[in-house]
Amino acid sequence: MKFDHCKDCREEVVWWAFYVNICQTVFKGVLGLLSGSAGLLADSLHSGADVVASAVTMFCVKVSDRPADEKFPYGYGNVQYISSSIVGMILLAGAIFLMYESIIKIISGNMEAPSLIAAVGASVTIVTNELMYRYQVCVGSENNSPAIIANAWDNRSDAMSSVAVLVGVVASVMGFPIADTLAAIGVSLLVGKIGIELIAESVKGLMDTSVDGDVLTTVWQVAKAHPSVHSIYSLRGRNVGEEIHLDVRLRVDPRLKIRESSAIAEEVKAQIKEAIPHARDIRLLVGPAPAEAYAERG
Repeated sequence: MKFDHCKDCREEVVWWAFYVNICQTVFKGVLGLLSGSAGLLADSLHSGADVVASAVTMFCVKVSDRPADEKFPYGYGNVQYISSSIVGMILLAGAIFLMYESIIKIISGNMEAPSLIAAVGASVTIVTNELMYRYQVCVGSENNSPAIIANAWDNRSDAMSSVAVLVGVVASVMGFPIADTLAAIGVSLLVGKIGIELIAESVKGLMDTSVDGDVLTTVWQVAKAHPSVHSIYSLRGRNVGEEIHLDVRLRVDPRLKIRESSAIAEEVKAQIKEAIPHARDIRLLVGPAPAEAYAERG
């Protein structure tokens, strides 16, 4: 982690996101009603879904802190992928609803240009959501939390939605009243896309897909750099919530005693943990290298 307080931010950020989303839901809803903006009302519903998503994230982050037990010997970390999938489904459901309402409005022909106060509301929420995105993505990245990162992208989607609303409101005021409703449709498409992406990433996490190649490369380099390691014949890794679990198999001099081989394994483990802060469960097995590789040493 970059700073010592990154762990504290992990506990605080979900509460900030929860309160900010509540305020935005009310703020955009009131301005949407006062201004008559379909786009801003749609954006308000999006923020309402964000409130639910933030509540789910808070619950799942709390559950993921539980230590491993007999029922879940690998811990509760994967609950964060469940959180991400729930956020994705909420966004997708909201997008379908917004799309339906907007299309019905266009078919009915009931479209009027909103007042410029809607543009003020959209502008404020653009800035607020972008700041929340940057705050959460920083905390999520430093703590390797898929749930917090998912929530960050939720705020980024809200910021982009508000940009579409702002463009629609301005165009409507300039003489194109349908633009506000089209902005609402654009919002629904954007929200739906992000929802599908979050669901897809969650499925990957729950299916134990491999960690990033850069992580495995770092592990390989650290292990190979140890002077007593002859070679690495197996290296695997998976994400379990915020943690990275690794399975490393090394070869060492076959003439070493078991005690010496165990000491090498512990040294390599310590070096891997230092290089990769989120590596928690490292299963490191040591086997003998081919005898001919050390034949010349006599």
